[in-house]
Amino acid sequence: MMRTRPLKVALLGCGVVGSEVARIMTTHADDLAARIGAPVELAGVAVRRPSKVREGIDRSLVTTDAKGLVSRGDIDVVVEVIGGIEPARTLITTAFENGASVVSANKALLAEDGATLYAAAEKHGRDLYYEAAVAGAIPLIRPLRESLAGDKVNRVLGIVNGTTNFILDKMDTSGTGYSEALDEATALGYAEADPTADVEGFDAAAKAAILAGIAFHTRVRLDDVYREGMTEVTAADFASARQMGCTIKLLAICERAADGRSVTARVHPAMIPLSHPLASVRGAYNAVFVEAEAAGRLMFYGPGAGGAPTASAVLGDLVAVCRNKLAEATGPGESAYTQLPVSPMGDVVTRYHISLDVADKPGVLAQVATVFAEHGVSIDTVRQQGRPDGDGEASLVVVTHRAHDAALSGTVEALRNLDTVRGVASIMRVEGE
Repeated sequence: MMRTRPLKVALLGCGVVGSEVARIMTTHADDLAARIGAPVELAGVAVRRPSKVREGIDRSLVTTDAKGLVSRGDIDVVVEVIGGIEPARTLITTAFENGASVVSANKALLAEDGATLYAAAEKHGRDLYYEAAVAGAIPLIRPLRESLAGDKVNRVLGIVNGTTNFILDKMDTSGTGYSEALDEATALGYAEADPTADVEGFDAAAKAAILAGIAFHTRVRLDDVYREGMTEVTAADFASARQMGCTIKLLAICERAADGRSVTARVHPAMIPLSHPLASVRGAYNAVFVEAEAAGRLMFYGPGAGGAPTASAVLGDLVAVCRNKLAEATGPGESAYTQLPVSPMGDVVTRYHISLDVADKPGVLAQVATVFAEHGVSIDTVRQQGRPDGDGEASLVVVTHRAHDAALSGTVEALRNLDTVRGVASIMRVEGE
């Protein structure tokens, strides 16, 4: 039998995502009520600019007093889609203190200080759900938290930022440079006016921290994630990648060490073989591979951003939290029992593609090979090509076998000191074998 008294929902933020959440709550009210077992009622909407017209939202529900809204005591669920660290953190903990569970899309806060939110939720016996914080509409958080709770996840590898994937895909398929591809992404609304969070990898790093923490049952913060942006990727890098049968993607990679005693989390551009499923992920789409001992390799694919897709994930969490509320239960909280340390990037082992500008004369290759050998980095392939303008320089491309990042860094530093090496054109990791 359906309960007639509605569950009250407070919405913090009414931008692209928040307005979609409100719209779906209104247009799908009967379906949501049937799925939950009780109607849900939008009880208040906290915004910064109350004068802005918000279609479909009763103006009497709009307030600038977000703290007053979450402190009311009659709110069952708070949906937080304002982003950032503060005031979001204070508003969420205040909601817990006043009896509300929370659905959040705030990847930055969860990556920076998720432990505080988890602790507050546990202290007050409330839910904290955040499917929308990673990969938009793609069901990813709940499969890791619940479906794979009985398995051992060893690796999470994926494309978790649609803006960067659009730019890199455009560079690959049309041969445009980074700036031109970014301009197109901005014109189409994929990139913000200030794209730094996306193109420098901050957005993906926050998501990697969240994924690593859930996958490996340990606390991983944003500061633990190694990060490289993609602004230095060039058309020449794509040309080199094509010669290797690869393309380039900005990847989030979370791994459990082979001995199981530590984990790593990193975000950086990487070459991946065209045969890998991630290579075919086009436009602003996201895709994530999860590798588990029993389940094997699982791939999650779909739109990773946008108002409607992200709102879909928020509403899915809202239904789950409301069901828990009616059952007087809570869903999974923080699982950090392994307390595994996060290893530095220097301990990561992977392959590398290094492009050097060298003097076009005999003996150069031997000198370069000697430097690699002295640093314990094994070479897989070498390709040298003279310049057509005959300027006395050549391009030398070295692809290594798997090596520690620290060893590769020492190798590159030594190469820079060779008189015959004019410069290091690019260094890129090779993943997805």
